Amino acid sequence: MVILSKIWVVPDWQNRRTFADEIQNVMNMKNLALILMSLLMVCCTKDDEVKAQTMTQKMYITIDGQAQAVTLVDNQATKTLVEKLQQAPVTVTLNSSGGFEIWGALGFSLPTSNEQINAQPGDVILYNGSNICIFYGTNSWSYTRLGKIDGLSESELRTYLKAGESNIRVTLSLNNATGISNVRSNAESGAYYSLNGQRVENPSKGIFIRNGKKVIL
Repeated sequence: MVILSKIWVVPDWQNRRTFADEIQNVMNMKNLALILMSLLMVCCTKDDEVKAQTMTQKMYITIDGQAQAVTLVDNQATKTLVEKLQQAPVTVTLNSSGGFEIWGALGFSLPTSNEQINAQPGDVILYNGSNICIFYGTNSWSYTRLGKIDGLSESELRTYLKAGESNIRVTLSLNNATGISNVRSNAESGAYYSLNGQRVENPSKGIFIRNGKKVIL
């Protein structure tokens, strides 16, 4: 009421317009502050969601006796999958497709929370609720994310996942049964060992241990 009375008693139209402009500027600044606060709250919430996505439980993918750890995201699909794998490991047969993945039926269904995902090499994805896809390339589609293979480059993933091949036997489990941790610390320098800890005299294509590190030939 005070502001309105001041506006009406101002005799000069130019001054009255300037005063109104100042009020508008103040309102604009308040609106801007509210927008910035809203954006900050959204960003903080998003950060919390990302931090909450990772499970401490690891899953292992084994192909030809060679196991790789998978960091699982935290959603209903992975929780149900972990419950399934606590009963027994699951072995599936996957086939290469599209030049970017191996995929196939799980033999059972999992809860879905589909969203448009730009899948990257190493991503482990649920498709249509009952198919598992493991990526060595990229693709964008409506998926439910399960996790990501740890520590392999794109070229290493192509080798490990047998890119381009068919009828690939893949075992999903909750523990690493390959014996990779049993490789002897006093192993001969430069020698190649299998992931089971056995020395390999003439290694061919695959993943081996040399000087305490995994190497791909």
